[in-house]
Amino acid sequence: MDLAVVDEGGVQFVEGSPDHGLMASVRDVDRVIEACFSGGVRCALLHPANLTAAFFDLSSGEAGEILQKLRNYWIRLAVVCPPGAVDFSSRFGEMVAEERRGQHFGVFEARHAAIAWLGRT
Repeated sequence: MDLAVVDEGGVQFVEGSPDHGLMASVRDVDRVIEACFSGGVRCALLHPANLTAAFFDLSSGEAGEILQKLRNYWIRLAVVCPPGAVDFSSRFGEMVAEERRGQHFGVFEARHAAIAWLGRT
């Protein structure tokens, strides 16, 4: 399955399979939104393979479009990105630093850290 509703330690979220492509284009974020609504959750945990090819290159605009659409539906996104898994553009790193102040988007090196963040409201 591409997306599954997970309940881990009382934290409920939709999760993508770590090695499965999910979004070929930014329009495919609708699949995440639909899965969240179907599962009655407002959080998603995704992995680099689940995101568009240019998501981590801020100049592509893909991250901005995806994150804005999720915000419009009040869906929080945690991305599990182990060290060395992806090359971030310099501006993407700046955006992640800025996003740490909010509660809508976060990038984490380990799944357990992402789940802990999703569990905070």
